[in-house]
Amino acid sequence: MINERVPIKEQEPLVRAKNFDEVCLGYNDEEAALEASRCLNCKNPRCVTGCPVNINIPGFITRLKENDIEGAYEVLSLSSSLPAVCGRVCPQETQCESKCIRGIKSDAVAIGKLERYVADKAREKGIKPHKLCPDNGHKVAIVGSGPAGLTCAGDLAKLGYDVTIFEALHEAGGVLTYGIPEFRLPKDTVVRSEIENVRSLGVKIETDVVVGRSVTVDELIESEGFEAVFIGSGAGLPMFMKIPGENAKGVFSANEYLTRNNLMKAFRDDYDTPILKTGKTVVVGGGNVAMDAARTALRLGSEVTVVYRRSEKELPARAEEVHHAKEEGIRFELLTNPVEILMDDDKCVRAIKCIRMELGEPDASGRRRPVAVEGSEFEIETDSVIMALGTSPNPLIAKTTEGLETNQKKCIVVTEESGKTTKEGVYAGGDAVTGAATVILAMGAGKKAAQGIHEYLSGNS
Repeated sequence: MINERVPIKEQEPLVRAKNFDEVCLGYNDEEAALEASRCLNCKNPRCVTGCPVNINIPGFITRLKENDIEGAYEVLSLSSSLPAVCGRVCPQETQCESKCIRGIKSDAVAIGKLERYVADKAREKGIKPHKLCPDNGHKVAIVGSGPAGLTCAGDLAKLGYDVTIFEALHEAGGVLTYGIPEFRLPKDTVVRSEIENVRSLGVKIETDVVVGRSVTVDELIESEGFEAVFIGSGAGLPMFMKIPGENAKGVFSANEYLTRNNLMKAFRDDYDTPILKTGKTVVVGGGNVAMDAARTALRLGSEVTVVYRRSEKELPARAEEVHHAKEEGIRFELLTNPVEILMDDDKCVRAIKCIRMELGEPDASGRRRPVAVEGSEFEIETDSVIMALGTSPNPLIAKTTEGLETNQKKCIVVTEESGKTTKEGVYAGGDAVTGAATVILAMGAGKKAAQGIHEYLSGNS
């Protein structure tokens, strides 16, 4: 049994920096079998406790060892409606893999890469998830077709519920479709396939329906015959710094920039949805969205600098994404904070004025608070600025739903771990409740809500 994990093949940095093809190429059959052989099949699998959707990790890897792809996929799909997505974008290094016993003295098992392998092989073989229970006649509405909504819908459909998802945009998938770039999460081969798997369970998806405008949550319950509603509408309202010059031409929110590129295909010459292509771009922020925006701008031809007010140790983005960004030639200005966006006579961005920072005492997040260094201002010449500072939920749904409480951050208040809200029969989860977080945490919330709704409609709550 080998100690080190089997290396994963990737596109060369200088090649991939000029295309939108997937960076990670995945394991082949031999590599997957060798990596699977490293799993100890622990009697007390700590990796499972590190997974927000509690996948039976030793179970699916054991079947993979037996070359039983259908059995491995069946184990995965019992817990996850989106295994091909999770295998690509989940932060396994801080979740399941961080708990792996093999990781104490050697490399943890590459659980995420094996999950991706099984899901991809299942897709190639046409293997689909299946229902666990017959139809029960109960109708449930899901608001939003992102990871929380798809997970909740998939789990409820497996239990026999008549589920309809209402999506505001013209294409389903939420952040999986509009937020995460093609080079991390291919839309045709992965996202749309996962959505079709949810549909294959009987889930209906209605697009171009803005809940709160086209129909309200109250109307879904009172007029449309839905007995429960799950709100998984995400957090799509971008935040800005409120510094001078943010209204300049060439300043984008990361949300707009990524949506125009991913959903509206602005990077393709055969699509009539161009985005500003510039010589230099500054991305403000240090999370996964900032890395996505920076690497997208690079592929559109920009020279890219990431500006972040803390040190590399505090960068919230996945280490893999930071590593890939550096390999591709993106420059990092750390311990740096913008104070003004400078414009030319045409109100276009010409530079961003920054100040150096140093780390002081920890703040409420537990990270050391950045403090400005007096007299350290400097300018970075740039043609565009992308603000990747986080997002908050759109308040529309809460404003148009009687009895649905929100907190000061406009997030929906839940009163139980199941996602039960202050309104009878209405559950919520994902970014609409927590603010911007990860795909897998949203899926975990959708899973808990599905169980809560099942207990509610079964009379067991």
